[in-house]
Amino acid sequence: MSESAPQQGPRKYLTVQGTEFVLLGTAHISQASADEVAAEVASRAYDAVAVELCESRLRSLTDPNHLENLDLFQALRDGRGGLITANLALGAYQQRLAEQLGVEPGAELKIAAEQAQQYGAELVLIDREVGTTMRRLYRSVRWYQRLGLIGGLVASVASSQKIESEDVERLKRGDILESTFRDMAQESRSLYTPLIAERDRYMAARLLESCAGRFRKVLVVLGAGHLEGVAEALERPTADPQAERRDLDTCPPPSRWPKFLAWAVVAVVLSGFALGFAQSPELGWTLVATWVLLNGGLSALGAALAYGHPVTVAGAFFAAPLTSLNPTIGAGFVAAAIELTMRRPRVGDFRSLRKQLTRWQGWWVNRVARTLLVFLFASLGSAAGTYLAGARIVERLISA
Repeated sequence: MSESAPQQGPRKYLTVQGTEFVLLGTAHISQASADEVAAEVASRAYDAVAVELCESRLRSLTDPNHLENLDLFQALRDGRGGLITANLALGAYQQRLAEQLGVEPGAELKIAAEQAQQYGAELVLIDREVGTTMRRLYRSVRWYQRLGLIGGLVASVASSQKIESEDVERLKRGDILESTFRDMAQESRSLYTPLIAERDRYMAARLLESCAGRFRKVLVVLGAGHLEGVAEALERPTADPQAERRDLDTCPPPSRWPKFLAWAVVAVVLSGFALGFAQSPELGWTLVATWVLLNGGLSALGAALAYGHPVTVAGAFFAAPLTSLNPTIGAGFVAAAIELTMRRPRVGDFRSLRKQLTRWQGWWVNRVARTLLVFLFASLGSAAGTYLAGARIVERLISA
């Protein structure tokens, strides 16, 4: 162990299958942690350095311009619009921290990754993909808790520019993702499990699978909040760490009831049209107009609130009443596709994302972010219009 690196962070020492693991707990916004990690890796005492990162987080830390290669249209078509928006919101929060505190969150992880290669140690990424964690987090909770998750992301974007001291304290115990939802997670097992407990097990499984019995000595750099959980999982190793990792990498299937509900609404609306025309053409056309005006109007309003192009707003108005009768196609996707056609993002929009999104106004200025807002707001407007119009149609038929 290097004598020049004082043990400032908490540590755990374990030997598993002949491999000595040194678990170093860090604070993700601490220059002292970054310096300690740098000195520890430079000591050349380790055959491998394992870090609390996944491929996408490592790419985000080491390549700020990695989003330039993003095919936004394909991402929206694949249903990744919400995930990308959430990642951008978390990234904006991280950038604000870096600007205010002078230390980039996760700097010690970046240093560990870079210096491991510099000093000849093998780099091992042990954390689960952040997208998988967010999907498991989202699908593990009830619909009303999902509103709280979305609210946490919105608050991280819309809050004042100054980061509060309690936010800094939370980041000393966990990463950006955890700090955003930690308060809710502590009160809800369904949130705590995918956000913290599962990742402890996942990182331990990765260490057992990739390092145990293969290296003599491994430095494990991870947030102090994960230190006890990972150490406990290593002390009680699973019989098949590869199987456990695969299980934790699997996203639970989405609930079926939203699809059933969407098709049920379509059935109600179409039946309503048929009953309306059966009673009188005037009533039938009144119901059709109600459907078009409410559904198309609210979707267009969403596109307008996102500062979508006028053609985008018009497209949302005409698309929503039709796409809502076919739940396999979303009005938000159609509106976003039109917005991409009218205002295709430039290279500069991708490069300026991190900086512009630190202020909530930047979401309406940057073409990439604005397209995502068009997608989300037009989708929400169409969804609201679908149920409001459906209820209105039923009401008119009952009173006719």
